[in-house]
Amino acid sequence: MKLHFDVGACVRAKSKFSECTKCMDVCPDSITLQDNLPTFKTATGIEAAACVGVCPTEAFALSNFSTTEFFFSFLESKVRLISPKINVPCLSVLSVEHLISLALASNEPITLDLSAYDEESLLYKHIEETIEEANFVLSSFSDKQLETNVEESARHPELVSRSPEEVSDEEVTSRRSFLGNASLKGVIKHKKAFDEAVEADELQQFDIDASVIAKIKDKQLPNKRKILFTTLKRAGVPEVFEVLPQENVSFVSQKYVDEKCTNCQICYRICPTGALSTDGKFSLIHFDAMLCVKCHLCHDVCEPDAIHLQKGFEIKELFEPTQRTLATFNIKRCNECGNTFTYTGGELTCPRCLVEEEEAMFLHQNAKQMKAKMEEEKIKQEES
Repeated sequence: MKLHFDVGACVRAKSKFSECTKCMDVCPDSITLQDNLPTFKTATGIEAAACVGVCPTEAFALSNFSTTEFFFSFLESKVRLISPKINVPCLSVLSVEHLISLALASNEPITLDLSAYDEESLLYKHIEETIEEANFVLSSFSDKQLETNVEESARHPELVSRSPEEVSDEEVTSRRSFLGNASLKGVIKHKKAFDEAVEADELQQFDIDASVIAKIKDKQLPNKRKILFTTLKRAGVPEVFEVLPQENVSFVSQKYVDEKCTNCQICYRICPTGALSTDGKFSLIHFDAMLCVKCHLCHDVCEPDAIHLQKGFEIKELFEPTQRTLATFNIKRCNECGNTFTYTGGELTCPRCLVEEEEAMFLHQNAKQMKAKMEEEKIKQEES
């Protein structure tokens, strides 16, 4: 299996200000930065599988293995053991969202086999933290928990999940229907297959061309979020909604905007999933927590640092998604150019016209000073 990268889906491709390093943090020996984008050797494969699981926008994938296909084939099989020895290339390819969805969708407890990993390794600690987070979130609204096994386990061929070739057309249609039901305010779309990356002699290097720019502008929700959203809808609404510390939830967030916001519009224009949005007049900022993948891009590009994470994440957002208004603005039409702008008081003149007026005044004053200086020099010459 080789590692593949969809540069158009990467948040670092959307802005040079992005500080996302999740793939590099979990795979420091395999992935580095080059020209602000993740770069890796051509032969890189399952040793970097963890980047597939941690990437908030599913920009990474492994050839011949799909986490979405695995979700369905695993549930359709008899197996309730997830192990690199029988059905996954590495446990790290599964995100917190995948694990929560699997636990909720399964009628029987699921065990994750950790026996193949060195308990002192970075990979083992990452997998352990992912499982712990999934169980922590599950405990807030369900009695289901993922189990782990650190002892040597035997291989059971009859429990291996089926390959994509063994899946019938009827089952494929059922899966598409499952994902198709995961629509939220028209933002969720089916995610297309990962594009093949251009291979260099030694490194997988990626450029931003016209086709990539088009993908960057297209707002898409990752399949893992669509699966989670649909699984939660079928799981039933809990009687009590808990609030979890935001630092203990890595895949979703709630936000607020403070008074420093200038309505520059960059946050909702650059949001990869449409979690942040506005109206036709650009008079407000909406936020859908269930569409947020916690990539932190909106925070990274906000020049006045006006966007903040709430201290707690309300589990209610997972079951009853609510579009909240984070900020509202008074939109007026400029008396000079006729364009609309965010009005904060004073003259009805937009910032652009104010800048042009200031520049015109500066040039006018500069011309007067130069004229006065020339006249002064002329008088001196006449006196001499």
